[in-house]
Amino acid sequence: MSQSEQTIEQRIDALLVGAIDPHVHTGPSIAPRALDHLELARDASEAGLAAIVTKDHDYAGVMTAALIARHHPELKTKVYSSIVLNNVVGGLNPYAVEHAAAMGGKIVWLPTLAAENHLRWEKTANWAHPATTQKIRPASPVKVLDADGSVRDDTKEILDIVAKTGMALASGHIHSSETWKVFEEAQRRGVQRLIFTHPEDIVDASLNDVRGIAAMGAYVEHSLAMFLNGKLQTCQPEDLKKQIDAAGPERTILCSDLGQRGAVHPIEGLRQGIRLCMDLGYSDEDIRKMVSTNTAHVLGIEADLPEAGVH
Repeated sequence: MSQSEQTIEQRIDALLVGAIDPHVHTGPSIAPRALDHLELARDASEAGLAAIVTKDHDYAGVMTAALIARHHPELKTKVYSSIVLNNVVGGLNPYAVEHAAAMGGKIVWLPTLAAENHLRWEKTANWAHPATTQKIRPASPVKVLDADGSVRDDTKEILDIVAKTGMALASGHIHSSETWKVFEEAQRRGVQRLIFTHPEDIVDASLNDVRGIAAMGAYVEHSLAMFLNGKLQTCQPEDLKKQIDAAGPERTILCSDLGQRGAVHPIEGLRQGIRLCMDLGYSDEDIRKMVSTNTAHVLGIEADLPEAGVH
C-alpha cells in the first residue's frame, strides 16, 4: 500500500468513528441476511460507529435493540430500531407506532413492500423482493392518500403520533408525488424530522424532487448499496454526486442499506461509500455531515456522538 493510499484509509477510519448507519437490513428476517443485529453491533463497535438503526420490512426491532443494550454494555455503538408500516404490523397502525415509540424506536417508515407504488414497481421490474410476504399471503396495498389525492385520515393519525413522540418520518417506498403531500401535511401537524428515502430508486423521484423536498427541511437519504459495485447496484457512482449536489451535503444523509446475504458487509459498504465521496471531490467535513452529524440531528441522538465526531 502506497503512502497516499494509506493516508486515504486512515481518513476513512477517522470518518467511521462517530458515523451512523440509519438504514441497515440485518436479521433475523424472512429474507436471507448475512448477519444479525448483534453481529453488526459488534462489528460497528469495533469500527467506532456511534449508532446503527436496524430496519426490517415486517417488524419493529425495538425489543432486540433493548436486549442488546442491556446485555452488551461493552459495545460502543448504540443500537436503535424502527418500524415499517407494512401489512405485518397492520399497515397504518397507530397502536404499533405508539408502542415502537415507547420502546425507543427512532424512525417510522411509511409503507415499503406493501406500498401501492412498490407493488406497481415490482410488476414493471419483474422482480420480487426476498422479504416479500406475498409468498405467505397476497399483499394488501397500504395507501397513504385517498382516491382524490388527499392525505388519508389514518395517515394523519400516524403523523400526529410522530409529531408527539419526536420520531423521524421516512417516506419508504411511496411514490415521490405522494411524499410531497404527506410531508407537507406532516409539517402542518408538527412533524419536525423528515427523511426522503432513496430517491435514486423505486420511488420515481427527479432531481427537482430532491431539491424541493430538501428545501422543505427534509433530509434526503441515499442508499450506498445502490451506487457500489455488487448485486444491489442500480446507479452509477457519478449519479451519487448529482443526488448529493441537488440537496447539498447539509441536507444529505448516507446509509448502507446493506445486510443482505451475498452483498458487501454494511461496514465495508460505508467504507466504500466514504471512499466514493472522496473520489467525487467532497471534503472530509462534508462527508462527516453526511455519514454522522446530519443523521444524528434528524434522529435526535447528537449525544451519541463522540467528541472526535463533532465538527
